[in-house]
Amino acid sequence: MPAQSSKKAVVLFRQTSRDLSRTSLRAYAEKLQSEVAAGRSFVCLLADDAELRRLNRDFRKQDYATDVLSFPQAEGSGFLGEMAISLDRARVQAREHDHDTAGEIRILMLHGLLHLMGMDHEADSGEMGRAERKWRKRFGLPGSLIERVSA
Repeated sequence: MPAQSSKKAVVLFRQTSRDLSRTSLRAYAEKLQSEVAAGRSFVCLLADDAELRRLNRDFRKQDYATDVLSFPQAEGSGFLGEMAISLDRARVQAREHDHDTAGEIRILMLHGLLHLMGMDHEADSGEMGRAERKWRKRFGLPGSLIERVSA
């Protein structure tokens, strides 16, 4: 069984919006920590496109804004790592897929967390897609990122 962390998942709001409940998103992060991550903690940064573009350029050598980036921690510490989500991308994608921004952020958090847990939809045989579908259904989330790309 994975090491359990006594620390809570953390959501940092570099950018926020009146239509988003900080309390609700933090509660969702704690739910992800307990139900998906087996108690292991993580940090989620909500920022703008400029910040995600900078991170993507600095760490992945890709010079564009992306919706979510994951930075896994070495195993064994009980801390999974950090993810960054673009609130700007989340708003656009929410409109494109006809749901609210908070729902899109929840999808992105789940997706990022699965990456922190070592899953990689670009290299596995559908394992991450199946996991994302399972958790998305359990949490009542709209369609997943992997399903969108596959469609």
